[in-house]
Amino acid sequence: MTVFKLAVVSAGLSKPSSTRLLADRLAESTVRQLALQGREVEVTVVELRDLAGDIANNFVTGFPAAALRGAIEAVTDADALIAVTPIFTASYSGLFKSFFDVIDQDALTGKPVLIAATGGTPRHSLALEHAVRPLFSYLRAVVLPTAVYAATDDWGAAGDGHTDGLPRRIDRAAGELAALLAGRTPAEPSLPEQVVPFAEQLAALRV
Repeated sequence: MTVFKLAVVSAGLSKPSSTRLLADRLAESTVRQLALQGREVEVTVVELRDLAGDIANNFVTGFPAAALRGAIEAVTDADALIAVTPIFTASYSGLFKSFFDVIDQDALTGKPVLIAATGGTPRHSLALEHAVRPLFSYLRAVVLPTAVYAATDDWGAAGDGHTDGLPRRIDRAAGELAALLAGRTPAEPSLPEQVVPFAEQLAALRV
């Protein structure tokens, strides 16, 4: 059976992190809903807090370290992406933006992306629409209609039975992602890049 690859990017800075918790909940719901359709999913989580130094160095050197290169490949090779950022000053975090800045701007074209964010108050929820959604639209990704924002109070009200509580919003967004993936064919594994030895390149130039 072919397996879908789901990449989950969490830009939370603390440990434990509500951003990572929301990312995990979204991934779990997506996997569960795809399993109901007989589809298997392989999930790879990218914790940006562990890559902060590598991301900064990449801007200076132009080359990603091994860990950052692996994270970039996990995102670009995935069939779908869940991207979750904390909201700072009414926008995504600098670390979140910097990670997507080091990815080729064409690498996410056509890729389904579920966007989500965490913040202290509900007032920051619109940052998903005026900052995060435009970012992935610019990268020509397929951004799902439902974005999930979790304020601090949402976690305490998770089981209060509200018709639009956080668990229901998570399931609704994950359901959209599962439905979109279910209608697709998992991507074929990318072939490793073939490196031509320098001696052969030099010989070819002499011909």
